[in-house]
Amino acid sequence: MPRRLIVTAALPYANGAIHIGHMLGYIQTDIFTRFQRMSGNQAVWAWADDTHGTSVMIRARQEGRSEEDLIAEMAEQHQADFRDFGLSYDHYGSTNSEASREQCHAIWAKLRQADLIDRRDVTQLFDPDAETFLADRFVTGTCPKCGAADQYGDGCEKCGATYSPTDLIDPTSRLSGATPVEKTAAHLFVRIEDLREWLAEWTQSGTLQPDVANYLKGQFLGEELRDWDVSRPAPYFGFEIPDSPGDYWYVWFDAPIGYIGAMQQWCDAHGESIDDWWKAPPEGGDGVEVHHIIGKDIVYFHTLFWPAMLKSAGYRLPDTVRVHGFLTVDGEKMSKARGTFIMARTYLDHLDPSYLRYYFAAKLGTGTGDIDLDLDDFRQKVDSDLVGKVVNIASRCAKFVQKKTLSDAYPDDDGLFAAGAAAGESIAEAYEACDLAAAMRQIMALADAANEYVATKEPWVLKKDPERADEVRDIATVGLNLFRQIVVYLTPVVPDLAAKTAALLGDEITAWSQSQTPLTGTPVAKFKHLMQRVDPAKVEAMVEDSKETLQKPSDEGSGDTTDATSSYTGPLKDEPLVEETITIDDLMKVDLRVAKVEAADHVEGADKLLQLTLSLGDGVTRNVFAGLKAAYDPATLVGRHVVLVANLKPRKMKFGLSEGMVMASGPGGSEVFVLSPDDGAQAGQRVH
Repeated sequence: MPRRLIVTAALPYANGAIHIGHMLGYIQTDIFTRFQRMSGNQAVWAWADDTHGTSVMIRARQEGRSEEDLIAEMAEQHQADFRDFGLSYDHYGSTNSEASREQCHAIWAKLRQADLIDRRDVTQLFDPDAETFLADRFVTGTCPKCGAADQYGDGCEKCGATYSPTDLIDPTSRLSGATPVEKTAAHLFVRIEDLREWLAEWTQSGTLQPDVANYLKGQFLGEELRDWDVSRPAPYFGFEIPDSPGDYWYVWFDAPIGYIGAMQQWCDAHGESIDDWWKAPPEGGDGVEVHHIIGKDIVYFHTLFWPAMLKSAGYRLPDTVRVHGFLTVDGEKMSKARGTFIMARTYLDHLDPSYLRYYFAAKLGTGTGDIDLDLDDFRQKVDSDLVGKVVNIASRCAKFVQKKTLSDAYPDDDGLFAAGAAAGESIAEAYEACDLAAAMRQIMALADAANEYVATKEPWVLKKDPERADEVRDIATVGLNLFRQIVVYLTPVVPDLAAKTAALLGDEITAWSQSQTPLTGTPVAKFKHLMQRVDPAKVEAMVEDSKETLQKPSDEGSGDTTDATSSYTGPLKDEPLVEETITIDDLMKVDLRVAKVEAADHVEGADKLLQLTLSLGDGVTRNVFAGLKAAYDPATLVGRHVVLVANLKPRKMKFGLSEGMVMASGPGGSEVFVLSPDDGAQAGQRVH
């Protein structure tokens, strides 16, 4: 009997753009959901932007517009990124919806009825410059437990301790850089200690990964659970609490309820009842499951506070909460200075989303360890696996039967197709467990076997003998069927490849069961390239563009947080000093020269670049593409002297050859400032 599944991913916060660290969890969610649908189950992925909180309010105030206008713009941007990465969600809403408000009211009423709400005065940090109380994540300081610097106000990333922001040593407001002051106001709390015994049992029931269950048992459930502060006094952007005028639900109260609000909107649009999907089932169950996929930074909310709320309010509990680690790039936290804090849109501007979808799948197992995007390994693995193994099968076989048909009966293949069909069960089990790395290993083993078959049969040699044409056709039929079987198994990961395979073989891939039966007698279209190798120049260009187009992520909401913070409040906060020292000899290797801008023009098709013709005197010129478009009118640069890195290796771009780099400062975008020498400097002079 088909299952019914509710699938959710961590809600993106409405104050920041999507980066590839976010995409790790969203791609994992999409793969799980697509697999369930291919297996014949009804999997509904309903989610939303997480919209409430201090940072949205402050940003809207700074930009002179309403919060509603801001979150509408961000929702449009987020969904454009999701669409282009191929996410197949069923509904995307907002926590600032009437459906979410209704669910907040309903759950709050149940918590009141269960007598789990307390009210008491709270001394909280207040930003005297921004004139607002500070959410936990908008305060940084030194951990009171281990002494680690630059830790958030709700917990330490170094030792795992949780605490109140007022416990921080030397706290600093991330909104203004001011030193917060303590201010007292009445707050409302949900008392979850009453449910500790039940939570201890539920968290150890198999719903969670073993390392998550052990973490909760060791860190929280062995002692009294602290009450959860769920209200904020005005001013605050959010839902006003109906029985406490002037108080608003804290963003982390209504963010997970946004899952239910989004699901309610989907139900309303499809003539179904939210109660049938998310209210607690009768004894024995009703076949509906709830699956959350989240990052490890929000485990507490989803495995203690959220199930406590659901249990108390009579709602369905999660069947699984699958936790993944953070994303690192080249072995370190994503870095603005190195250009590895890569926005989703910057990636999409340069590279095929199928590359990242496959690479993440190949890395994601059942643990919660961090996932590293090694850019060299990324290129090599995509080239080796997707292009060199999978697509290679089709490119070697299709040309022998293109514009013809496959063999009328499936030829003898030494049991390869049957073995691949039998492997489908264990591959499906790996998908079900979100052990995507294991699934990819099994699929690539099938690709290795298929390539070995084609290489052994050598149809390109047999083709020279007209009397062996039927044999060549049979070999191609086997090869293309093995290829199609592999693509069926890869469809949740690279749906674009599945669509191109369907066009080649005339059979749309929609069901897991298609891996069990070969195609025979069907026409084969003219072969077209299914996937290109990763262009190293495009990877390099993506990194370079990431240095120019950075946007500061916000982390008050329910999304992942991967960017490091600092106690600095100026430019050093965003781009810390490089700790590794160099010698004078290292410095002298860089040939900095004064250059005069002879010409400056826009580059057709480039969003960020200007083309500069730079003179070094004596008839020597350099052509340079510089990311200055958002900051400078080209006409204002002509005649200026700039500083050029003259011995930088030329880089071939799609617009032409760039023969150096113009020195500039600033975070990027419109805030770029070209460095100029003092009056009297001449083109060609070296900068010492």
